[in-house]
Amino acid sequence: MRAVVTLDALGTLVALQPPAPLLAAELARRGVNVSERQAARAVAAEIAFYRRHHDSASDARSLDVLRDRCTQVLAEVLVAGGVDLGQLQMSELRAALLAALRFHPFPEVATTLRELRSGGHRLVVVSNWDVSLHDMLATAGLSELVDGAISSAEAGSSKPAPAIFERALALVGATAAGGLHAGDSIEYDVEGARAAGVRAVLVVRAGRAPAVPEGVAVIGSLTELPGLAA
Repeated sequence: MRAVVTLDALGTLVALQPPAPLLAAELARRGVNVSERQAARAVAAEIAFYRRHHDSASDARSLDVLRDRCTQVLAEVLVAGGVDLGQLQMSELRAALLAALRFHPFPEVATTLRELRSGGHRLVVVSNWDVSLHDMLATAGLSELVDGAISSAEAGSSKPAPAIFERALALVGATAAGGLHAGDSIEYDVEGARAAGVRAVLVVRAGRAPAVPEGVAVIGSLTELPGLAA
């Protein structure tokens, strides 16, 4: 068995489909008229709130609480922006929000994960996410292609702190020696992996690659990852 490859989720394995038009459509189905601009403003506020608080959702109960709080933020920004929610119940608004958050894997991901596993690598997803990371991976068809996953909410530690990487390695009984981490953030993925003693690869899917520390490879898609992990 070869060394472990850890992988970031959003921006590395999966993309978030633009949620504003989806939210506008979901609310229209429920009798609420919202422009895409109004939806985009509200979703941006909700996402910012979520990013500050996702580590509070470490189990089903606390996830439920977080989703209610996110829905409240969404409602407040929609109303402040002139949207009439009418008699829409918060449970319906929450359902619309969740339906608008759709993640899908990048085209090469499934094939690359299979190639890495066939080459003897163990794969663990490491993400700053709430406990629903596992559900998202299952919905995206990726959970059976990896050996484990850990969210920052479960680990009690967020990237770039090395502790979450150490927890990920422990899931498969591995050490940092020979390990490789791929992610799309210098701050969270590259610096976090290096702090944990794991070799880092930066994924830059679009635009010009930024300057990276010496020894850090930059790739445009995960198709290049098996060659680096060999």
